[in-house]
Formats: sequence, structure tokens, C-alpha cells
Amino acid sequence: MNGPAIPARATDVVEYGAVDSSKSPADGSLANGNALKPGPRFAPAFRDDLAALLTWRRDVRHFRVEPIPEDIVAQLLATAQCAPSVGNSQPWRFVRVRSAALRGELARHVDREAERAGQAMGERREVYAALKLHGLDRAPEILAVFCDGTTEVGGGLGAATMPQTREWSVVLAIHTLWLAARARGLGLGWVSIAEPDVVTRLLDVPPGWSFVALLCLGVPERCDEVPELERRGWQARLDWRRHVSER
Repeated sequence: MNGPAIPARATDVVEYGAVDSSKSPADGSLANGNALKPGPRFAPAFRDDLAALLTWRRDVRHFRVEPIPEDIVAQLLATAQCAPSVGNSQPWRFVRVRSAALRGELARHVDREAERAGQAMGERREVYAALKLHGLDRAPEILAVFCDGTTEVGGGLGAATMPQTREWSVVLAIHTLWLAARARGLGLGWVSIAEPDVVTRLLDVPPGWSFVALLCLGVPERCDEVPELERRGWQARLDWRRHVSER
């Protein structure tokens, strides 16, 4: 099986993929011996499709139970490997939870945590209780994602001052996986009410791995035009201008 095509390097692309010949030798080579190659051209239709993909990304909770073919899972994880990471350290570690017993323990743990969180919701407790907060009971694929803080890959570049950039890199890999799954008609849900120490202990991962996310992956039962949290009156998407400032 072939993995995803590796994108052209940013240094090979000028203005949407057009090579600036005025800045290169006449023979098309670079001083370091690397030939200039035209990068990919992304047409307006592609940009529209990308905008639609981002708009239609959903945090899915309701799944159909049919399994995802193994080659599709492999392709999705290979695509996630293309995510950017600090120092190219690629610190993400995906653990596929295949054991029915472990899946059951994780689901029961999350249900307990959800009940405890609900007790602190005050006047929104009733709305909170109506939300489905995970798909661990039905999603065909469960992934626990960790950050390997001890990796020597990348030589520590960029992480000496801000070691948390490794965990942020893992989040970028998750987002890459999320979009790749949606492009194939699959849904992904991030279960955020799991206690990191509990998940780490249950899955018995190596020392130095820190828990980042518990993910459910599968075919959604339905695709809603309006995200569930908006539809149920929990939280609408805000105008982007509220989150941009200048100094």
C-alpha cells in the first residue's frame, strides 16, 4: 500500500507553486545542488473544497458499528504522520484499543467522569445531561493518543525553552487525522472527560508518554448541517474577529 504523497518543500514553491526563475541559475539548479521543482498548484475549486471540509468537520458522538477497513485506517494514520511538529520530532504515539475489556473499562471510566462533571454544571446541568459525550460504546475504532516527551527524534530542536510544543505537535497530528477522516466520510470524536492517569495506567504505555486524547473513529450515524453543541443551545461558533487583536 502506498502512503500519502509527500508535499513539496515550502522552499520549492513561490506564489502558489510557480517557480521564480529570476532567482535561480539558468540551468535550473541551486547552489547546494538541489534542482528547483515546481510545487503543486491548488486551484480555486480545491480551496473551496478545503473550506467546505473545515466547515463540515464535526466532533462526532453517534457512530455506526461497522468496522473500518484496515487499509483505510493505515492510510489515515500515514496521513497524520504528515503533520507539522517542533523540530520534526513527530512525538505522537497512537495506541489502537482493540481489547473489548479495555474498551469497556474506558467507557465506564468516562461515564463516571461525565456524571461527576455534570454535578458542577449548575443551571446548565439538565442541558449537559442531554448531551452524548462519547461514542466509546459503538465506534469501531478507538485511539488513545500520547506524546513521547523522551523522544530523541529532532534532537530537541525548538523544545528546549517550550517543551510543551511537543504536545501541541500531537494536537496538530490529531487535527490532520480528523480532516483526513472527514474527507473519507468518516467521523472522529475527541473524548475529553477522561482522567489522564487512569487511561495511562489502563493502557500500560511506556514511561515518558503523556496522555493527550482519547478518540472515537467511525462512520457517523448522520451528518448534521449544524454542529450538535450549537443545535442543542450549548455554544455557537463565534465570529473570528473577536479573537484577533493588534499591538
